[in-house]
Amino acid sequence: MPLYPEHINTRLLIEGEWVEGSRSETVLDKFSRTPCGEVTIAGPAEIDRALAAAMSAHKAGAPNPNARAQVLERAIPMIAERRTDFRTLMGIEAGFPPSDADGEIDRCMETLRLSAIAARELKGEMVPMSGSPHGQGRLGFTRRVPVGPVLAITPFNSPLNTVCHKIAPAFAAGNPVVLKPSLHTPSTAALLAQILLEAGVPPAFLQVLHGGAETAETLIADERVRYITFTGSTAVGRSIQARAGLRRTQMELGSISSTVLCADADLDAAIPKIVAASFRKAGQVCSSIQLLHVERSIYESVLERIIAGADALKVGDPAAPGIQVGPLVSDAAADRVQAWVEEAIAMGATAHTRWWREGASIRPVVLTDVSPEMRVTCAEIFGPVLSIIPFDDFDEVIARANASPFGLAAGVFTKNLDTIAKAIEGLDVGGLHFNETSSSRIDLMPYGGVKDSGFGREGPAFAVAEMTEERLVTIRMA
Repeated sequence: MPLYPEHINTRLLIEGEWVEGSRSETVLDKFSRTPCGEVTIAGPAEIDRALAAAMSAHKAGAPNPNARAQVLERAIPMIAERRTDFRTLMGIEAGFPPSDADGEIDRCMETLRLSAIAARELKGEMVPMSGSPHGQGRLGFTRRVPVGPVLAITPFNSPLNTVCHKIAPAFAAGNPVVLKPSLHTPSTAALLAQILLEAGVPPAFLQVLHGGAETAETLIADERVRYITFTGSTAVGRSIQARAGLRRTQMELGSISSTVLCADADLDAAIPKIVAASFRKAGQVCSSIQLLHVERSIYESVLERIIAGADALKVGDPAAPGIQVGPLVSDAAADRVQAWVEEAIAMGATAHTRWWREGASIRPVVLTDVSPEMRVTCAEIFGPVLSIIPFDDFDEVIARANASPFGLAAGVFTKNLDTIAKAIEGLDVGGLHFNETSSSRIDLMPYGGVKDSGFGREGPAFAVAEMTEERLVTIRMA
């Protein structure tokens, strides 16, 4: 069994020290399902100490924006130097093959770069005081000031870049961060935190606390937390929001993402993107394509090509050469995906690929003949399952997509400007990508959803704006 001895037994980071917590839990290798290490859990004393350090750091003030930017920039080559370590950790903890791990690493470095830019560009605006008869002789402007200690709660399916999307903009904005990463992937987050400390993040500005729901609830309830940023399920997001009160939050929640393939699309360009966006990370991405709407005139040919692409993917141990799809995060997750697929088949759906289940690994599934009441179409499956649905009129697609309680992202492959205009006006989503899939994301973009997919935006420049307060300053000139 592969082990990574330096970081696989993961402790808490409090005030620059790696310390033990109240107890430990076992971390599993996601493919072998065998123990690969331990993670220590934060108890009330550790939580209080971490929050006290964060609040003290906030009151003392952050390094200046240029200094913060320099710290983030110094971390970039350090991440690159530890690529092999990150690959190993994500292979064990997240079940990622090297292609998925490299995507996380490359995007993390880009997120750091963009956050450094956002730190340097932090600015307010002039207020045109002379536009009012009561403002004559007064100067007015705004400043962006840190909101205060940020609580970041992150998921297993993006154990490096999503963690970076929380920490780096928060620090760029001048805020201390208390990170609670997923218990499935604690060591990946810990290695990033160690690198950030080595790059110069002041110890009181980054705390890492491991734990489950009880730890999260204790952190959320503490008023020393001024801002909460969360990526995870809609159910948990609702619970967090109910407890947040008047404090600000950013919620990146669930989705049932759709992509549309129109008859005029460039199929040679579209189909490889669709296959990749449906099954990378074993479909455990909130913007993975769950529903593919295909114009009827090209439906049969597209179905054939999608099946061939899915069947060609190599599934299994992420440490094995050439593997493209690793396991799901847990046996329970694989049980759920398998049950939903078998339920859909029993209700009349057709499975076209050579799908199978072995341990927590599931070979990609392509379904047709699905109906709205099947859970594979009406709930977020978070697994390697793609349902393909024919359509005759684009209005059908808009109606189907908007009937979902979710609204994170959608993709539309078309060359028709009328269709593009109709989609822009009609689809109720946070992000709409033409000639790309719903999973298209560049880290500088604003990223987030509407409806049950959450609110607020990631993307360093946008996150920095949300993690700061706009303070008005007026000066009566002598």
